[in-house]
Amino acid sequence: MVATLTDQVFVHPLVLLSVTDHHARSVSRTSNKRVDNGKTVNVANSFGIPFEEDEKDPKTWFLDHNYIEGMYDMFKKVNARERMIGWYHSGPKLRASDMEINELFKRFIPRPVMVIVDVRPQTVGIPTDAYFAVEEIKDDGTETRKTFFHVPSAIEAEEAEEIGVEHLLRDIKDSTTTTLATRVEEQLSSLRGLQARLTDIQKYLVDISTGKMPVNHQIVYHLQDALNLLPDLSDAATTQSFVTSTNDELLVVYLSSLLRAVIALHALVDNKSTIGRVEFEESGAEEKKVMKGDTKGSKAS
Repeated sequence: MVATLTDQVFVHPLVLLSVTDHHARSVSRTSNKRVDNGKTVNVANSFGIPFEEDEKDPKTWFLDHNYIEGMYDMFKKVNARERMIGWYHSGPKLRASDMEINELFKRFIPRPVMVIVDVRPQTVGIPTDAYFAVEEIKDDGTETRKTFFHVPSAIEAEEAEEIGVEHLLRDIKDSTTTTLATRVEEQLSSLRGLQARLTDIQKYLVDISTGKMPVNHQIVYHLQDALNLLPDLSDAATTQSFVTSTNDELLVVYLSSLLRAVIALHALVDNKSTIGRVEFEESGAEEKKVMKGDTKGSKAS
């Protein structure tokens, strides 16, 4: 059983740009290191924090406390209404040292939110995951342990932020022009995202069946609700409905193809008739010219 005071976390585009810029400047493209950072106000702003960890031993890490305090004081001078609400790292998944780092941030924030921002997303979707540290109580009540509780996250922008993002992306992608290749690529990206999520669900269920992970009844209930929405393909009536719907759609395509062929043949016949009429008129004019020439020659002789 877990409890949290926050239902959802909204991340602004400025934070995503700041995280990506911090990662690009601090970490090389071939490195697997991550960066950590504090965030302020509805996750509407952020600043980078010097952070290092041992690649061989993730539990060995360094975080500059003085830098956090200095930045926090400067942010309060600029805007007294802003307050620090949590921290982030560049992920892409939870790490062994995350709980220790979160406990450290409790020196500055009573209940810090941790946001994982995937700076190199492989699938289509929101590149953020938000977590709160909670005390998990097992069903039998034997022991408690600290764990991260996932809360939904979304990307939310004010009007000024939307204008800035659109200005940055104006030369990257023109949304006014859409081609068949663009639509196919978007559909492929969506299918890849769906495949990745189905793979995660399968892995989770396999881990539960083998005993690697405990059963979370809330997740199982959500999966059951999703599966209940799927049609029963073993039902004859459902299968017949799918076949009928498919045949109706194919009939429209077939009729469209026939109509296109008839129009093309009509245009071909019409074009042929026009060309023949023009040739006939031209040949008639040539014959008249020849006959006039012969008549003049006869009179002269």
